Amino acid sequence: MHECIIPLSLLSMDKQVILHPKQVELTINRLCYQLIENHNQFENTVLIGLQPRGIHVVTRLKKRLEEILKKEIKCGNLDITFYRDDFRRRERPLIPSATNIDFSIENKRIVLIDDVLFTGRTIRSGLDALLAYGRPKNVELLCMIDRRFKRHLPIQADYVGKTVDSLVSERVSVEWSEMEGIDQVLLYSVEANG
Repeated sequence: MHECIIPLSLLSMDKQVILHPKQVELTINRLCYQLIENHNQFENTVLIGLQPRGIHVVTRLKKRLEEILKKEIKCGNLDITFYRDDFRRRERPLIPSATNIDFSIENKRIVLIDDVLFTGRTIRSGLDALLAYGRPKNVELLCMIDRRFKRHLPIQADYVGKTVDSLVSERVSVEWSEMEGIDQVLLYSVEANG
């Protein structure tokens, strides 16, 4: 049996919109109300976004939660660069981002947040990094997109914006108006042109 190899020149990325701007807004809103249902006034709960893309989700959630609850919500950003299991395997070194957790997480309820959950390895790294800052009471996981196939680790989200069934060769991108100019979620598929 021979493997079919398609030259890169014949490949292109086909993109499909999974969530358009209004759906992104509704998804953030729904996730906020789910968090409020479980955490009430957030007296002992903090939101922590994983660098680099989870911080955009946290920013949106914080803004909407504060509009709804009329109070400040504690949030932080967590850099997981040195906790990744592929840190030393990359040809180009990873550049660490800034961790910003200016409060104690000891005995707090933590909602760990990322944009896309795929293999689970990023979340595992996030859990390892988080424990360097203390011992939380419990940790929940929120992700905008759950690519539920191809998990490498037994990790699942407590709060999910949207579940997407995708192939390993496909890529899911959560895009934000502050970064890419529009709030949307895209699915990129490799297509052969010929």
